[in-house]
Amino acid sequence: MTEDLDEPGTTSLVIELDGATVGAVQWGAEEDPDYRHASIDIYVDPAAHGRGVGTDAVRTLARHLIEDLGHHRVVIDPAADNAAAIRCYGKVGFRPVGIMRDYERGPDGTWHDGLLMDLLAADLTN
Repeated sequence: MTEDLDEPGTTSLVIELDGATVGAVQWGAEEDPDYRHASIDIYVDPAAHGRGVGTDAVRTLARHLIEDLGHHRVVIDPAADNAAAIRCYGKVGFRPVGIMRDYERGPDGTWHDGLLMDLLAADLTN
């Protein structure tokens, strides 16, 4: 299982709730000075949905990337039809940038659109 999380160039962290692991966040960075930014991804166990866990994890990671590591921009790319995730990221200050057509292959083998969202340092909410 941990091998699934081992991606070169990314850092993975667990999300805990009441002493139990309920998900993970990961981030990577583009370090070219002319394009420098961070990208993040998150998974939260459906049993923990609706409790603010995802919003807190995304906000905490975005704050770390901006305040501690000096990134001025963070991106995330939920499925375009994942309204709950898009709403969650919007609470943190992420804004839609555009649709990435046929971005990800689903378990059924068909392609699905993704939504590129970004957050600038000034957009981060408390």
